[in-house]
Amino acid sequence: MKGIAFFSGGKDGLYATYLAQKSGISVPYFLVLKTTIGVSPHYENLSELEKLAGAMGKELLIFDMAKGSEALAEFIGSLGVDYLIAGDVLLEDHLEWIERLAEGAGVKVLEPLWGRNTFKLAREIIEAGFEYAIIAVNKEKLSKEWLGYTFRSVEDLERFLDANPGIDPLGEFAEFHTVVLKCPLFEGSFELKPLKVVESETYWWMKFRLVRE
Repeated sequence: MKGIAFFSGGKDGLYATYLAQKSGISVPYFLVLKTTIGVSPHYENLSELEKLAGAMGKELLIFDMAKGSEALAEFIGSLGVDYLIAGDVLLEDHLEWIERLAEGAGVKVLEPLWGRNTFKLAREIIEAGFEYAIIAVNKEKLSKEWLGYTFRSVEDLERFLDANPGIDPLGEFAEFHTVVLKCPLFEGSFELKPLKVVESETYWWMKFRLVRE
């Protein structure tokens, strides 16, 4: 069985891929979306996402959402995969969109994180060997001083939540976005090298490089 996984370089999607592969599903493709809705801090660092995909031996596929969801479903359906894999946890609207895409593509949906308690899930991700850093913060919810903050241990998670008690542990409501620096899907790890901080309508976000450690 084969799948294609949505990919941003962030922890949720990569953990979903990790769980899919543990269940016996081959994931040869990562799918990156070029959004038409505002600035994507992930897409703005596409060259660094390519490094991550290469470290995992995945083919990185890019789809421009200006073509629309129906065209995206056709594209997914043309790849000969059985599953569309995503890392949604609580957002019903996004899950419903994924389900419509999968139906149009003639594939099954795999959402292994769906409905989980976000604090327990954040702990689980870290305890599975994932390390990740914040690359964007919602200006209305977090200070830009949290850019670059890295979660390497449960203690790092607890420290972050103690300082920001109103923030979801996974940033599930777009409070922050992350990039994975280390995980069981690739050997070794990456170091985050900030280049500059940029302000958009919604976010403070970083341009960065990933350097192999």
